[in-house]
Amino acid sequence: MLGFDPAKPYNDLPPLPPKQGLETKPVLKLCIEARAALAALKQVGESIPNQAVLINTLPLLEAQASSEIENIVTTTDKLFRFADNPGNQADAATREALRYRTALNNGYQSLKKRPLSTAIAVEVCRTIKGTNLDIRRVPGTKLVNDRTQEVIYTPPEGEALLRDKLANWERFLHEAEELDPLIRMAVGHYQFEAIHPFTDGNGRTGRVLNILFLVDKKLLDIPVLYLSRYIIQHKADYYGLLLDVTRKNDWEKWLLYMLDGVRNTADWTAAKIRATRQLLEETVNFVRVREPSIYSRELVEQLFIQPYCRIGNLVDAGVGHRETVSKYLKTLCDTGVLEEQKVGREKLFVNPRFLRLLTADSNEYKPFARSA
Repeated sequence: MLGFDPAKPYNDLPPLPPKQGLETKPVLKLCIEARAALAALKQVGESIPNQAVLINTLPLLEAQASSEIENIVTTTDKLFRFADNPGNQADAATREALRYRTALNNGYQSLKKRPLSTAIAVEVCRTIKGTNLDIRRVPGTKLVNDRTQEVIYTPPEGEALLRDKLANWERFLHEAEELDPLIRMAVGHYQFEAIHPFTDGNGRTGRVLNILFLVDKKLLDIPVLYLSRYIIQHKADYYGLLLDVTRKNDWEKWLLYMLDGVRNTADWTAAKIRATRQLLEETVNFVRVREPSIYSRELVEQLFIQPYCRIGNLVDAGVGHRETVSKYLKTLCDTGVLEEQKVGREKLFVNPRFLRLLTADSNEYKPFARSA
């Protein structure tokens, strides 16, 4: 953009909406496809009787990928193992990624009381970082190329200016109703990242806000879109296209990227949920036939809500007393539904088919042996 200097604070970041037209023919065509994919995802999500199966698992995949974008690397195995109790055993990266999941879920609960706002963004970032931070007050924040250390962008400075730009961002999200919500999400994401209101955690906060906005506008019922999967697969494009909006005012390519991401990950997530439902029902039927003396649907569903299950999880869920639950879990290990692991002095009961299904690109899983 004429006059843009990456080494100087971009205090002249234009307010929203952009002056140029956004709804070009390619953008509108892809927007329709992305909306259809989201509608299908919303419908298939409703097919899982116990929504906790989705809320407890898919956001962990999003947390792992969104954190990896910022080079905070952990594994999905660690996230599921420590999801219920990170304690002091989980490493720092795993704890930080788990805080992302908490921020997403807390933001989702906040939407039941108020629309998406700057205040929710602050809460999200505080949760992700685990500190009581607020909008930036001091200068000196710069974005640099990790390889060359070249300054590629300097965000606006001054708390009053940042709050003014965030107020404009918030109004745009909720008042620019002439634009499709998906286009508002993509434009709003660029603007939030360009404002860069926090000293750290802006990227992850912005990606949480994307999903919360889709929930806020009723395009999703629950926050299960795995959008960071697409971004981590196309990470260079993500950062390059964000910069191209700033440098060249190239909105169309950025919008097409984000809309393709929504369409792609909505399709992927819907297919994963269908496979989850199928595996859940197959497990229900297998346990009911093979071990009728211990069977209850609540028992099996808990193995999907907590793929790394502890005895205490089942006790807390009301499945049975500790001695009874312990017997149930041992029986399920004997029949091949679960695998027992020892982590320190703690016993964990792993649902291996579900974990492999969640973390694999394919939706295939090993069938249960039907003979006694």
